[in-house]
Amino acid sequence: MSATRRSRFELFDGIGLALAACLLGLLVLPIVALGLRTTPTDLLSGLRHPLFASALRLSLVTTAISLGLVVVGGTPLAWWLARTEGRGARVVETLVQLPIVVPPAAVGIALIAAFGRFGVFGGALTAVGVDLAFTPAAVVVAQVVVSSPFFVQAAANAFRRVEPEALDVARTLGASRWGAFVRVAVPTALPGLFVAVTLAWARALGEFGATILFAGNERGTTQTMPLAIYAAMQTDVHLAVVLALALAVMGGALLLVLRLVPPGLERWRR
Repeated sequence: MSATRRSRFELFDGIGLALAACLLGLLVLPIVALGLRTTPTDLLSGLRHPLFASALRLSLVTTAISLGLVVVGGTPLAWWLARTEGRGARVVETLVQLPIVVPPAAVGIALIAAFGRFGVFGGALTAVGVDLAFTPAAVVVAQVVVSSPFFVQAAANAFRRVEPEALDVARTLGASRWGAFVRVAVPTALPGLFVAVTLAWARALGEFGATILFAGNERGTTQTMPLAIYAAMQTDVHLAVVLALALAVMGGALLLVLRLVPPGLERWRR
């Protein structure tokens, strides 16, 4: 390589590294700023604030319920998508991914239009004594809608790693379809399924737009951690910073688990 071409490549590398550093700084510095803006006194005071306890409790309870619903309904759907080819499967997969590209606020309005008191299905729900909107159940519904695509897509990709021959061998040895799924498919896809679960939980934990529109922002009833941050910003910026830092720490811990657990599951499976 000539000296001129080498210098051009070096210039390109230098510019690329500078741009990468700028983007990395944009991603990291806001989180660092949260820590720098929080004194130990503010942190302790914020963690003791009733707003933090109620919002954290509600977030943990609702995300646990929504995650359970997503796993129960999303696992067979992901398995079907992984094992089915053709236009129908692609259409279903596109519909599953739709909430990812639709803004959360639009999802919230859509949920009101569908399940609100005067929504398309609201009358049927009211007739059986169910008033869904602006209740804790609405929080769960919003979380399920926005987090399901992340679980289904990741789980389907994990199931695509399962070799059909391995399932056939299990069936020839006397296993039922369910037995082959549990004993062969799930262990093989387990690392990817763990990633799917954590991605769905993280998305549900951070949900804001659809929740505030469909469930409201009532403290102790529908106010999750992201909504508590929004409420705190109106009256106490220091409290909002502490709540945001707590949510960021939870996300960082989840990311650490994502980095450590799947490789361990891979080694265990082997």
